[in-house]
Amino acid sequence: MPGPARSAADRLLDVLAAFAHEHPALTLTQLARRADLPLPTAHRLVAALTEWGALERDDSGRYHIGLRLWEVAALAPRGVALREIALPFLEDLYEATHENVHLAVRDGLQVVYLERLSGRSAVGVHSRVGARWPLHATGVGLVLLAHGGSELQERYCAGELASFTPYTVTDPARLRRMLAEVRRSGCAVSDRQITDDALSVAAPVRGARGDVVAAVSVVVPVAAARTPALVPAVRLAARGISRSLGWQPAPGPAGRPEASA
Repeated sequence: MPGPARSAADRLLDVLAAFAHEHPALTLTQLARRADLPLPTAHRLVAALTEWGALERDDSGRYHIGLRLWEVAALAPRGVALREIALPFLEDLYEATHENVHLAVRDGLQVVYLERLSGRSAVGVHSRVGARWPLHATGVGLVLLAHGGSELQERYCAGELASFTPYTVTDPARLRRMLAEVRRSGCAVSDRQITDDALSVAAPVRGARGDVVAAVSVVVPVAAARTPALVPAVRLAARGISRSLGWQPAPGPAGRPEASA
């Protein structure tokens, strides 16, 4: 039985969703196939998107995402605006470590990377700006999941926990314990979960109301990881971004600000 008919808006979004990091340039035929559209329909929608500036056509006849979408995306408060506020603190963290530095936010059940700073000698990572990864397998993802509320955590743990290395946490009970430790300690450590040669230390970024809106991490070679030294540096960067977003730490027992981000 055929599914419900797609609206014009659905079909436009399907055309845009046909693009991915693995498919940044597509011919009209490829767009039609990936969007599951008849070729004439794809031709009409692609022409409209190109005229508006959402798509651009190169000399070879392939289509790319257009700059007009970048202009619109720059207005997203969790996108370019957050990145610009965070960048000075990310650069400080990079100068202190000369390792991979990440800024990420949660989108549904995935983490989305907004920025990555990396040196030539830093350990190789699979992350890149705009990339998505499961929440349980990255340091930034663990932070965002730990502070996402019990309903989100239970829904996440009830689903399939993808495995990338022998060290990836795929047991829901163990993941729940890890999330509780992240909330207790104020940071997350993801040990060889994406690749077996890297370790990530991450900390939460808070908005003006105190809710966790993003996460910062540094990824280092596991063989040379000095986790106790990395934690203060990552938390300092996260705290600086949080304060720039308007967050004010609650007073501690002696009237001093709490140290955690």
